[in-house]
Amino acid sequence: MPTISSFYGIVILMYLRNKEHNPPHIHAVTQDFAAPFLIETGELMEGEFPPKAKALVREFVLKYQKELLEMWETEKYVKLPPLK
Repeated sequence: MPTISSFYGIVILMYLRNKEHNPPHIHAVTQDFAAPFLIETGELMEGEFPPKAKALVREFVLKYQKELLEMWETEKYVKLPPLK
């Protein structure tokens, strides 16, 4: 699972087998939590994630939504800049 970005102790990952893992989403991982987030909305799909980290992941997903969807569709990943 390629690492797309990391910021504030959060690592953003994506499986690149979209036919097996729909709907389009990324995985966010911290030291204690891991959860999938929808690319379409930036919302948590399932599980738990700390509120501040969840807001940062949502901000990241919405900021890079176009790039994330392109990666999902082409199965070619690129590193994206971290949030500042």
